[in-house]
Amino acid sequence: MEEDYASSSAGKQSAAKKVGKMHNTLPLWGNESTMNLNPLILANIQSSSYFKVHLFKLKTYHEVVDEIYYQVKHMEPWERGSRKTSGQTGMCGGVRGVGAGGIVSTAYCLLYKLYTLRLTRKQVNGLITHTDSPYIRALGFMYLRYTQPPGDLYDWYEDYLQDEEEIDVKAGGGQVSRLSLQSAKWSISF
Repeated sequence: MEEDYASSSAGKQSAAKKVGKMHNTLPLWGNESTMNLNPLILANIQSSSYFKVHLFKLKTYHEVVDEIYYQVKHMEPWERGSRKTSGQTGMCGGVRGVGAGGIVSTAYCLLYKLYTLRLTRKQVNGLITHTDSPYIRALGFMYLRYTQPPGDLYDWYEDYLQDEEEIDVKAGGGQVSRLSLQSAKWSISF
């Protein structure tokens, strides 16, 4: 009788662990091969020596978070002065930020590196609640924006809509904004 209880109890604990692990899994939404990134941004990330050489060496979530802390200085997709936009009009102009390409930013390379790690719910929560850098939190929110169904974003973002910490959203400075998701148009569109 005690054996039955012990094996039954062990089975329940094992099932509970499996359910817990499954609950920690964060399914991806959209195009799983592109992370829903603009094709030009994705191509520039994948051909970037920073991504191919330096970020390739980083194997863990914690190594990538440390890299974000030390390297990310703005949230724009391109590095300042690396794109030619003169003479372009419409969607190819500088307004949308993806028309002519250039040197892809460290932030976007790290965003895609996070994607290659296939983050868990716990890891994403670790990013968006991180206290050391607003850029770590911003990349957490961007990760959610690119990988989760639009209908689920508000549930993730709700508690952070009034974040007052400032970040630079434009390469080269000059466009400091509060991390507040209400004003950070780069990270949310319902």
